[in-house]
Amino acid sequence: MNDETAQAGSEFPAPMEKILRQVIQLAGFSLSYEIRTIPRDDSSGEDVQYVVDFSGPDVSLLLERNGQLLDALEYVLVRAARLPAEISGRVVFDCQDWRRIRAEELRLTAQMAAERVLATGIQLALAPMNARERRIVHLALKSHPGIRTLSEGSGADRRVVIFPASSADPR
Repeated sequence: MNDETAQAGSEFPAPMEKILRQVIQLAGFSLSYEIRTIPRDDSSGEDVQYVVDFSGPDVSLLLERNGQLLDALEYVLVRAARLPAEISGRVVFDCQDWRRIRAEELRLTAQMAAERVLATGIQLALAPMNARERRIVHLALKSHPGIRTLSEGSGADRRVVIFPASSADPR
């Protein structure tokens, strides 16, 4: 991380940055990162304020299995830094613009699923997702006419269910 990057992330929670440096070093990852502060855009429904953007030879490890290591690293570091909820929800780890691409993919999947539900009249459960991804799907379909969504299941099996607005609530 260079000095310019450190300045850009100067408001980033210091305990988390310290732990991040330690984890990268102790794990032997060949990674560098830049912390970007993103202005809050209330129109998108996104709460992201800090993006930790990784680069380096080991980024492919972070993105394997649909970004599981990237998600795990974010989760562990947010918990280890003991950030208050109002800050922890605004920290996102990313690399190679993976989060933006994944969000676009989820919005497209949501639209295609909604069209299928409208055409068949049969509810459709999407694959399990984390809370951030489920939120993207719910927001993508929020104003879609004739469609309702809900999350069901628990833990790692929690998923979005899309169903016709005219049908009874499947809960």
